[in-house]
Amino acid sequence: MGKIFTLWVATLFLCINQVKAQDDRRVRVTDSLNGDVIPGATFTRDSVKLVATRSGELLLKADSSHWHISATGYESRRMVVDPGGHTLIIALQPVQAEMENVVVSGTLRAVNRLESPVVVDVYTPAFFKKNPVPSVFESLQLVNGVRPQLNCSVCNTGDIHINGLEGPYTMVTIDGMPIVSSLGSVYGLFGIPTQLIERMEVVKGPASGLYGSEAIGGLINIITRSPEKAPLFSGSLMTTSWLEHNLDLGLGYRAAKNIHGLLGIHYFNYGNKEDRNNDGFTDVALQHRISLFNKLSIRRPSGRKASLATRYFYEDRWGGDMRWNKSFRGTDSIYGESIYTSRWEVIGQYQLPMNEPVMLSVSATGHRQDSRYGNVPYIADQKILFTQLTWDKNMGAHRLLTGLAYRYNYYDDNSTATRDIVTGDNQPERYGLPGIFLQDEWTLNEKHLLLLGARYDRHPVHKNIFTPRMAWKWSLSSHQVLRLNAGTGFRVVSLFTEDHAALTGAREVVIAEKLKPEQSYNANLNYTHIFQWQKNKLQADLSAWYTHFTNQLLPDYDTDPNQIIYRNLTGYAVSRGGSINFELSLGHRFKAMVGGNWQDVSRVERNETGKKTSIRPVLTERWSGTWTISYTFPGPGIGIDYTGNIYGPMRLPLLSPTDPRPEMSPVWSIQNIQLTKKLGSKADVFAGIKNLLNWTPAKNVPFLIARTNDPFDKQVQYDAGGQIVATPDNPYALSFDPSYVYAPNQGIRFFAGIRWSLTARP
Repeated sequence: MGKIFTLWVATLFLCINQVKAQDDRRVRVTDSLNGDVIPGATFTRDSVKLVATRSGELLLKADSSHWHISATGYESRRMVVDPGGHTLIIALQPVQAEMENVVVSGTLRAVNRLESPVVVDVYTPAFFKKNPVPSVFESLQLVNGVRPQLNCSVCNTGDIHINGLEGPYTMVTIDGMPIVSSLGSVYGLFGIPTQLIERMEVVKGPASGLYGSEAIGGLINIITRSPEKAPLFSGSLMTTSWLEHNLDLGLGYRAAKNIHGLLGIHYFNYGNKEDRNNDGFTDVALQHRISLFNKLSIRRPSGRKASLATRYFYEDRWGGDMRWNKSFRGTDSIYGESIYTSRWEVIGQYQLPMNEPVMLSVSATGHRQDSRYGNVPYIADQKILFTQLTWDKNMGAHRLLTGLAYRYNYYDDNSTATRDIVTGDNQPERYGLPGIFLQDEWTLNEKHLLLLGARYDRHPVHKNIFTPRMAWKWSLSSHQVLRLNAGTGFRVVSLFTEDHAALTGAREVVIAEKLKPEQSYNANLNYTHIFQWQKNKLQADLSAWYTHFTNQLLPDYDTDPNQIIYRNLTGYAVSRGGSINFELSLGHRFKAMVGGNWQDVSRVERNETGKKTSIRPVLTERWSGTWTISYTFPGPGIGIDYTGNIYGPMRLPLLSPTDPRPEMSPVWSIQNIQLTKKLGSKADVFAGIKNLLNWTPAKNVPFLIARTNDPFDKQVQYDAGGQIVATPDNPYALSFDPSYVYAPNQGIRFFAGIRWSLTARP
């Protein structure tokens, strides 16, 4: 009897445990195309929110309720998790369009791209893998309306042009926090580890209403991965036939029970001197840089956010005479441009322990540059502290966002920018810029959304600065959206830190007057239409814009070839144009993105008699195009990517009326091809050719850099008026100048590499 009772109890115990086990079921989230695990997928049901591990797995309550499963870059699913003994595989489909992702840059809150009243272009890491490059700066060459512009043929530094506007008009942020401005605008776009990037958001047009100064022409916001969702280990290694070596690593880890971390390492080395155009100078600057990035995410009660990220960047870069070495640094015997850059950044976000969603964001940056442009030293130090407090309140038809912001700027260098013009004493620039902004997203009905916003900043010199903004979204249907955006922008100019030409070459820098802040007035009209049939999708995106500038500051290279004259524009400047983008997906095999951009950028000046003169700025193309075309062969796991861009003629900076170089650049195009082979679900190898047409700006041009034989102008002769005189040694009456540059000076080259990603078991 006792044995029977014992057997009965054991059986009952097993049944109870079996029933209990059936309450929970292990699920794993994978990519429907290749079976890869998707780390960090989110499961939500009512008020419950759970996040899968790096292995994509999670234990879920098995019942008849629906779970909503989502992951960045994938289409969401709703499904019931039934009881069962085996692991349930949940396959998510990759999104068909790059621009269907969630965006935050337009309104400072997460919203589907199609639902945002502000036009935001979204680019995921999958897009940038189609043409792998060692920096964010170079990766933007495939984004329509955005052009990486080289500013010097010697050191190869550059900036980002959006819709024909110069680099200083573009603000670059990491997770919404400003990291690149003034001194960092030239070098800060290098060294961001690609393994940490979740997506990149681009806003074309003034974003000053939310982001303040420097966002007058556009915004590039780099969104980093969440440490909880990042793979345990990921990496990318690439090399080229020019002996460029690039390494990016990402490591996810758990620092404590409720603290997850993500460490990123970027390393780039190019130490191979090349002079294929035979001018005695390096074609590409030699570079050696390393960047370390670490991000911590803290789990807090009620799902409140808290994160802290730090980055350190160091670069040693030089270009110039092929005979140059560091013993010639700062001397006037052999010319070289040598730049040492060190930079640190801290970015933190903390949601206050309140019932209301109040977020405190802080960023701090320090940038130190020690440069020698020939025998001209430029040593600069900049520190920026930025803090912002925002409150996001949902009030039914109204979604209010209000914020307080404060920016402290310290800047010092050895140039005239920080020197008292009377006493000659050094006076570092120090100022605080407090601001307040308010935004109301007003849902008029299911088809119309109106955004109204305004920002007020108080500058110590320029006093009150007011920047209103407006956006209207009309949902014509579930697949058609019409948007109208309008607003103003402002920018406080930091001269020497933004214009590389002021530091290199032999031109004299002339500041003709006390410079005023630039202001702009902008309107942008956008129409988006998505066509979908079966598993195919076509998205068409059309935009038109008009921007009017007052007090614009542009360097004048034309009045005197021996000078760069800076003054506020007495008239006005205009940037207007239109763009069209098509994104086509045929099943999961063929995908294409093709875009075209037309722009008319000019400045209108008035002389003493009131007569107007329209001038087209240098280094500004009238039209351009970009494309990425991809096809995947699922059987052998091979993909092919064909990418490229094309640019119309630009006006180039000549030194004199007798300068023999062409005044206009030709139509030019950089095209690339890549093959990728998957090695299981964890890695892939890739190889290809960059610059298939072997095009460089040195073709059909007598020379790119003027007077490389006399870079210190020791043999240049001047007349009584200070003008250069033509001599047998200098028949074109030129001085040394490397500013005649508009495109990369690298010809055809081969590349190969490997990418891998490893996930951990829970």
